Amino acid sequence: MELLQKNYCFGGEQRTYSLFSHALKSETKFSIYLPAQSIEQNCPAVFFLAGLTCNEETFAIKAHAQKMAATLGMILIMPDTSPRGEDVANEQAWDIGQGAGFYINAQKMPWKKHFHMESYLIDELYPQVVENFLIDKQKIGIMGHSMGGHGALTLAWKYPHLFNSISAFAPICAASECAWGEKVFSAYLGEDKLEWKKNDAVALIENKGALFPNILIDQGLNDQFYEQLQPEKLKDVCEKKGQFLTLRFHDHYDHGYYFIQSFIDDHLKFHMAQINE
Repeated sequence: MELLQKNYCFGGEQRTYSLFSHALKSETKFSIYLPAQSIEQNCPAVFFLAGLTCNEETFAIKAHAQKMAATLGMILIMPDTSPRGEDVANEQAWDIGQGAGFYINAQKMPWKKHFHMESYLIDELYPQVVENFLIDKQKIGIMGHSMGGHGALTLAWKYPHLFNSISAFAPICAASECAWGEKVFSAYLGEDKLEWKKNDAVALIENKGALFPNILIDQGLNDQFYEQLQPEKLKDVCEKKGQFLTLRFHDHYDHGYYFIQSFIDDHLKFHMAQINE
């Protein structure tokens, strides 16, 4: 890893690193917030997966999460949303290609060459940050927003041995059954909808059942993408499978980072409570 930037923040450091990913076949970046406590002792950590068009800086700059993370002694890890570079496939669209990795492993060209965000996160970034920073391996959570909420839910259900807590802001709950997911899955995975279901949060919970003590989801009722997100389907499958879910609806709030700012402290405190149980 190469340190690109660091800034003092609430007694800790907000850093940006680059590294070469074999899964992505390209250089990639991630941000990490290290509270003062992490200089001397192992600390809990939470991965945040950002949404469409975002990158490794978006949450760090817009969410205003560092103050509460510093208070809790919590490390925040923020990867990019896709591979990047001149030789990485892209489209003239905001919801597919660079900035839209969907946290899955693509199986169809041209995306198959680079778009392996699932393997990058699980097999490369996760072990590297655990090895290089003072992280308590038994206290690691995952959360995300929109496309990243989809990623957080699906990766938590695929790799429950790696994560101890899960939350999301306005997640894409049933990606195989919404326009965003249908477009991306067709391009990245092909037309086999059984493959789509393997990367769909509702389908994974239906298949694997309850795996966590609780999930925290916040959803704005003025969200311009509400029809794509389908939180009711997540609620129904959790009730069916006995998975406890705290699903909070909020009048007036939309899909953006002002919404995330408003409730980020609740999410960090939720993760701290869950991973300390």
